[in-house]
Amino acid sequence: MKALAPPRYLVDAGPLIALFARRDRWHDWAKGIFFSLGEPLWASELVIGEVAWNLGQNSSATLALLSFIHRGELGVVSVLDQHAARLSQLMTKYERMDVCDGSLVVLSEQFPKAKIITVDTRDFPVYRRFGREPLPLIMPT
Repeated sequence: MKALAPPRYLVDAGPLIALFARRDRWHDWAKGIFFSLGEPLWASELVIGEVAWNLGQNSSATLALLSFIHRGELGVVSVLDQHAARLSQLMTKYERMDVCDGSLVVLSEQFPKAKIITVDTRDFPVYRRFGREPLPLIMPT
């Protein structure tokens, strides 16, 4: 990982898509959250892949996402290389969980003080880290 200090905020695909897609219903909320925190956010490489796919191949929004990463405003953490087995356990436990969501639960276990920023109010409140502990979430109200 690039940072000296552990991440304080992990971000899901939804808020990143909203940040770079101005017509997204959560655009203003995401913009307000990202710029009010005043520090880099972190996501898994799986989240970045999902965001880029949703923003569109070689689109200006995808290029803006890559610039955001290049400028150090968004850090990227690898999950699969060391935590594929844990990700598999989580996905077996939660039938609706995809690899993107699971990667954030894994990172939440690695960085337990970090809060997860998401617009997924259906699934993330159900997920648990360390077996039974609710995730610390920042979501739209």
